[in-house]
Amino acid sequence: MKKFHTSVGLLPNCSHVYAFRDSLSLSLSLSLASLPFRDSCALTSLLRFSLFQFRSQICKRLAETANQRKHQVEIKKMELDTLKDAFDRVVKRQKLSSFRSQEIVDQVGHEIEQALAKIKAINDPLSPVHLKSILSELKLKLNTVGPLNLLEGLQKERNINLSKYPKLLEKSFSPDISKAYRNVDFDFHLVNQIVANHFYQQGLFDLGDCLIDEAGEPEAIAIRSHFLEMYQVLEALKVKNLGPALNWITLNREKLNQNGSMLELKLYRLQFVEIVKKGTKADALSYARTHLAPFASLHMNEFQKLVVCIIWVGKLDSCPHAELMAPTHWEEFTQEIIKQFCSLVGQSYWSPLSVAIAAGIEGLPTLLKLANVMAAKRQEWQEMKQLPVPVELGKELQFHSIFVCPVSRDQGSEENPPMLMPCQHVLCNQSIMKLSKNTSRTFKCPYCPTEASAAQCRQLHF
Repeated sequence: MKKFHTSVGLLPNCSHVYAFRDSLSLSLSLSLASLPFRDSCALTSLLRFSLFQFRSQICKRLAETANQRKHQVEIKKMELDTLKDAFDRVVKRQKLSSFRSQEIVDQVGHEIEQALAKIKAINDPLSPVHLKSILSELKLKLNTVGPLNLLEGLQKERNINLSKYPKLLEKSFSPDISKAYRNVDFDFHLVNQIVANHFYQQGLFDLGDCLIDEAGEPEAIAIRSHFLEMYQVLEALKVKNLGPALNWITLNREKLNQNGSMLELKLYRLQFVEIVKKGTKADALSYARTHLAPFASLHMNEFQKLVVCIIWVGKLDSCPHAELMAPTHWEEFTQEIIKQFCSLVGQSYWSPLSVAIAAGIEGLPTLLKLANVMAAKRQEWQEMKQLPVPVELGKELQFHSIFVCPVSRDQGSEENPPMLMPCQHVLCNQSIMKLSKNTSRTFKCPYCPTEASAAQCRQLHF
């Protein structure tokens, strides 16, 4: 049954599971009532058959849900393909129009240059007869080409294609995203700090300083020095200078060890590989004895691979551990440096601002659809404390667990928080209130024989 429960958890709406469960219970009750006697074999067969039906219904529902999601993805892909095709047509028309316009301009310029050449070539430049005939011929040729009409036609055709594309965009994407906005009381002091920290974390120190000065947030300047030091280390790494990184690692060695970081070993490995590439076997052996040997007891496998590389100095292409020479190790080391810097100063690797924007972009289609549905039903969703539909976010954007009470099936909230009982089982506060008759008596845990009172339960914070 454990496997079965896992499958049920994949359903987007568990109400189907409860409906199947209730129908199963009803059919079992009717079947058992119709049995003339308590035949154990008949009961077993009935239970097996009912369970088989139950599982079949669940599997069928799962398959339907998967097909629906697949169909939705295909529709979205078709919509994006249509937009791409329309965009390609606009670009193609733009290039063609530009090419034809240039041809017309070149043709007009050519006719004028020919006329000028004829004027320069006549024997009597003051003769009005020759000048008039040349200019009349030029005018006739330009009228024949009709550059203004051609250019206006190309411009009109291009504008038609350009005007169709925004309409297609509006049809595919909602231009008014303000419908998904909710009136929330922001702590502008906190928002200013988050934005300033984001600028500093991205290395945009001028922008961060400007925001702090204009918003009057001097407290946010404290984090600046840490990120400034980080970018000094990163700039040195771009030219393969490991000195600043080594100084920072040495200064914070104890904290890094507590985090389980291997930055120091990775730094020495990078330096050792550079010596193996450019130096001699003696240089590599000396460096290994001085800097790599202290790590041998804890990282023997890594140490052995590096020492073996000494034998292949001058012919590293044939080295069995040539992957250690890959330039990607520098990129990985750089990312690890950033992660550890952020960790030691109490900041996340991804800034809160970038995470909030990414989550908003991913959840925006669902919120817009909800706003449209609620508006059609003339219901106001701005006042809701909890969304009536789930907002699917990627795993990288999920940071907090969601508790669902096993008794009431309600999701935990600020008004109905999860409560830890003395037996270590967890129920929602409303379930505990019902079981304890509003704290008037003790109650038995639904999952074990332990008795508890509401006063003994403690609120859990996820």
